[in-house]
Amino acid sequence: MRPTRRQLLLAAGSSAVLAACGSDSTASTTSSPDANPTITGVPGTDGAEPPAGFGVVQRFPNVNLFTPGEVRLPISLTDGQSLLTEGPAQLSGWITTLDGTRVADVVGVRRDEGISVPYWEIRVQLDRPLIYTLRFPGDDGFGATFEVWEPGDVFTPNTGEAMPPFDTPTVDDHRGVEPYCSLTPEPCPLHDVTLTEALASGKPVVYMVGTPAFCATGTCAPGLEFLVAEHATRGDAVVMVHADVYADDKGTEVAPAIEALRTSYEPIIYFMDATGTIVDRLDGVWDASELRERLDVLLG
Repeated sequence: MRPTRRQLLLAAGSSAVLAACGSDSTASTTSSPDANPTITGVPGTDGAEPPAGFGVVQRFPNVNLFTPGEVRLPISLTDGQSLLTEGPAQLSGWITTLDGTRVADVVGVRRDEGISVPYWEIRVQLDRPLIYTLRFPGDDGFGATFEVWEPGDVFTPNTGEAMPPFDTPTVDDHRGVEPYCSLTPEPCPLHDVTLTEALASGKPVVYMVGTPAFCATGTCAPGLEFLVAEHATRGDAVVMVHADVYADDKGTEVAPAIEALRTSYEPIIYFMDATGTIVDRLDGVWDASELRERLDVLLG
């Protein structure tokens, strides 16, 4: 039996619901607070520094996702009441293990092109499967805790693996998904071929999974619109495919494409090279600038 929409979201965890639907909730954390926090950061165009004691909100899914290697950690900030819409252009911080050992220094780059709530993109190399905590000077003392898993404990396709082919809905064959694309006012143009056909094209492939109809004020609809805009400018250099999350217009039945990926959250973009190997991915949230940069890397 297919899971319901509620089961899908519950399985994803609170931060995955945030990533899909733009919740103002903060993420749960476990590390101990510093005695004397200070605020640092490079002022952005709005010149705003985060308030003392700010909270760190995970914009990445709280599921078995990360494996040893480069880890992408998009985060937003909160004053305890709502997500902040202003902040510095960069946030410098660090990552510790649960025992407090500092293992990496990080810099988060503010991303907000085309979205109302900014996030800070952090990329860091973590080679050991452990529980970690992301911290910033001046935060609430807790930061954001996440886990890097052994590859065998992650069930969705991951970077370095071959993307499994799947016959996604197309304009000519909806394959039981109605509507086949929930973007409004018109379906997106990324349903001309299936994922299977795209992977057999000998070209780089970009595959997005997300449902615009059920998070139009969150991240799925803007994320898809950014991809459609890139599709219009990239031409035949890359094949782009979109699959909706639900098989019905009420958002109650999960679509087969989601079952095939064995994922419990949205949105996701996979980037495959010409051999069909996953070389990059974006999970939870992205803006127009980060998507553009990752496509440049894929096609560079």
